[in-house]
Amino acid sequence: MGNWFKIYCNGRVLNLLGLGFSSGLPFALTGGTLQAWLMTEKVDLSTIGIFSLVGLPYALKVFWAPLMDRFTPSWLGRRRGWIITIQLLLVISILCLGYSSPASFPALVAFAALMTAFLSASQDIAIDAYRADVLREKELGPGAATAVVGYRLAMLVSGAFALILSDYLPWRSVYTLMAGIMLVNTVFTIAAPEPENKVVPPRDLKEAVWGPLKDYFRRSGAMEMLVFVMLYKLGSDLAGAMTTPFLLDIGFSRTDVGTANKIFGLLSTIVGTMVGGSIVSRIGINRSLWVFGFLQSFANLSFTGLALIGKSYPAMLAAIGIENMSSGMGNAAFIAFMMSLCDKRFTATQYALVTSFMAITRIMAGVPTGKMALMLGWAPFFAVSVLGGVPGLLLLARFAPWRGRKSAAVTAK
Repeated sequence: MGNWFKIYCNGRVLNLLGLGFSSGLPFALTGGTLQAWLMTEKVDLSTIGIFSLVGLPYALKVFWAPLMDRFTPSWLGRRRGWIITIQLLLVISILCLGYSSPASFPALVAFAALMTAFLSASQDIAIDAYRADVLREKELGPGAATAVVGYRLAMLVSGAFALILSDYLPWRSVYTLMAGIMLVNTVFTIAAPEPENKVVPPRDLKEAVWGPLKDYFRRSGAMEMLVFVMLYKLGSDLAGAMTTPFLLDIGFSRTDVGTANKIFGLLSTIVGTMVGGSIVSRIGINRSLWVFGFLQSFANLSFTGLALIGKSYPAMLAAIGIENMSSGMGNAAFIAFMMSLCDKRFTATQYALVTSFMAITRIMAGVPTGKMALMLGWAPFFAVSVLGGVPGLLLLARFAPWRGRKSAAVTAK
């Protein structure tokens, strides 16, 4: 217990709670919260649909990540200088977004939202790189867990809390408050320690662009490693795409689903992520990936059980709790694994590369799930989704052998 407390409370790990929060705060402000604002302003649905394109910077961030590896701001160090600069720009862009008028000038709102998303994606690049640079090997799991907890809490604040506030305050005030929270959150960036080892950045932009790609793809099995990154959470992604429609279809109300997912689901994820981070620091990344890989895949069977039982509040809470806890544990180990892949000279670019491949699965996995559920029925669908975890587990034998202290991917660096 003392060792657990010591790891989570040291400055390298603890400050990641605030940095994770800062990373998650703008996401809903250009997504679900913005859509709710557009709806209240009577913006037509076709225009609201087009607004989803403002999220493109999150998928394209790998293209400007090399700039953040190559150039270093003159204040607060290589990574923190970028983070606090972007945080201050985010304060301004969120304010500009809040003071725009969706009904009168939707194009201006779209531009402000796009700039906010671009800055948010850029902040993610810098924070992800800082996290990989500053953490010691034993701290990768707890550090990943702490950052995920901060991110989830921020999405709750800028999502559910912002929507509740909008019933009592003008949207301009809601966005102003969110900008103020972002400004206060810069304290964590200022207080965060610099990495212990001095890293020499790429000498020029050519090295910043091609260096991380050459370094990564010269490793044995580099392409299969990206396939593994895409497949490790496939089972969870398949089930997650249909969880909300499933719960509504078997008779739960939107309030039931929202309360269970937003509050109980969040708490379960936080507990699972923190426990998972602690286990990673004890048994290592490799064994954690095996244990949590099985757990997160077989957790889908809890929804099979709920489908067979039917509408039951205790069964729903049990299923959501099991799924979110196991997913949180898997995230802690998986993020730690992806951080361990990065060469510290090119952390921003390499981490952006692997997370882009991870995002592809999350986006594409949902495409066939509706037809699968219609063809199979809910109980068989969730049972079959367990098989989605098999390819990732098969690849684990190569990239994270059970008896290996380090993954084969790391050894090949």
